[in-house]
Order: sequence, then C-alpha cells, then structure tokens
Amino acid sequence: MILEGRTLAQQIRAPLQERAESVRQKLGRPICLCALGSSEDYAARLYLQKETDAAKKIGIETHIFDINNYTNADGFCQAVKTLATHAQTDAVLIPRPLPEQLAFSDFANYLNPRQDIDGMSITNAGRLFLCKTWEQIKQLPGFVPCTAMAVMRLLDFHHIDLEGKEAVVIGRSSTVGRPLAHLLSCKNATVKLCHSRTDLPRAVKNADIICSAAGTPGLLKTEWLKKGAVVIDISTNWSNNMLCGDANAQELDAAGIFYSPVPGGVGPVTLAVLLENIVLSGERKI
Repeated sequence: MILEGRTLAQQIRAPLQERAESVRQKLGRPICLCALGSSEDYAARLYLQKETDAAKKIGIETHIFDINNYTNADGFCQAVKTLATHAQTDAVLIPRPLPEQLAFSDFANYLNPRQDIDGMSITNAGRLFLCKTWEQIKQLPGFVPCTAMAVMRLLDFHHIDLEGKEAVVIGRSSTVGRPLAHLLSCKNATVKLCHSRTDLPRAVKNADIICSAAGTPGLLKTEWLKKGAVVIDISTNWSNNMLCGDANAQELDAAGIFYSPVPGGVGPVTLAVLLENIVLSGERKI
C-alpha cells in the first residue's frame, strides 16, 4: 500500500486562502512571511521559492532576505532579532541547511516563538519536549517542526495506529528526527532514535513503523524489515537523475510493505503544514 500525501495536502490547503483573507480583513493587511534563505544553495533556494510561491497563491505577503557563505553570525542574529520585534512580520522561516558559520550560531535564542512557524526557537522546542501526551501537543501555543508534524498527520490520515507499537526514527537532527521521535512517543509508541553509529539491521528488524530521514539513497534495505512494517520515507535525495528516498520503493512494493513514496509522500504534506502555520501565525494576532 502506498501512503501518498497529495490528497491529505490538498485537504489541509483547501481552506487556507479563505482563512488568510479573513485575517487580511481583520488586520487591515495581508499576513506577512519573512524568510532568511541562502542564495548559494541552489536546491534549498529552489525549494524556498516553491514555498513562498505557494504562500503568495493564498494571499500571503512574502519577503526573502539573502544570506550566504560570507554572512557573519552577528549580522544573521541581528536580522533575526529585528524581525522578532517587527509588529507586521507574522511568520519567519529559516530554511536548512544553513551555512556552517550560521548553523552553529545562537540565532534560535532570538526567534520570536509566535513567528517561528517551523518550531526552531528555544521556546517552541522547549515547550514541545515538555509535552508527554498528544493532548498536550494539540494545546501548544507555539509551533512544531513542520516535517515532523507532517509525518504524524500522514500516519493519522492513513489510519496507522501507533499505540504500543515499536517505532524507529533514522536520523537525529533537531529539526526532524528528534522532534519526530518525541511526537511518536506522545502517541504512545515505543521509539528508537538511530544514527550513523546504529546497527540498523538489528534496530529495525522488529519495528512496526520506520521513519527514515537520513538522506542516504539505498540506506534502508527491504530484507531487514518484518512483514507488515510501515516505512515513512522522509528524505528527498537525487540519485541516478531521479528523486528518491532512503529506501527502494519498488522493493518495498514487491515485499508488500506499506510505504510513503518520494516524491508525493511526506513532502507535499510538509508544505501544506507550513502554509497552515503561516495562516495560524496571522490568526493568533486577531
């Protein structure tokens, strides 16, 4: 079974233009998104342009501020500080990966949690990890990382039960792997968080749900998985002139394993959740 994401993405996006227009009428201006994006990472910039184009289509005002390999950490943090206090900036997006000198700066300390639509700020991350149950997650006043939440929405849409199940998350990034592992635990799954030093065949052999965000084509082998396993392939890789995930879709299909495709799985849902968060950032100002 293919756990496609396009249908869910359409459902999430369907009411957003009307909601954005309602905010515009009440605030007297459109919702405003500001993004700090690298001008030197072609793939990241292409995706950022896709995100901002999608936002414009539902009535969001968008601004992209360029950063590059020569942008210093102090200047970057000052830009984040400035946006945090700008009353007419509703949403702030900082796509990854960032240039190294910025990735390890303390910019997350300066993000305004009300603008932080991808859950990167210290406040939003802290609030997330203080939650123990899904009810607490739903009541959060801030935002959860979009990709992690997209995985949870996709699992729910396809009626994948997590209660008491063994889940494996491959990849321990602060933006995907770690928050996703926590969200799964809040749905009462038992979670293993794996990384480059993990014995993967052993880690996944009894897993009910495997979420892979390693960014390595061919990493996850079908023969490692038990019958009835569910694979959520989060990575978007470019290999042999094709987009692919961390697993071989054809092999998963042949083995009768449920999986999300790349493209067409987690990706469109992530974009939809991002747009939903932008609209929500405006609604919270009414």
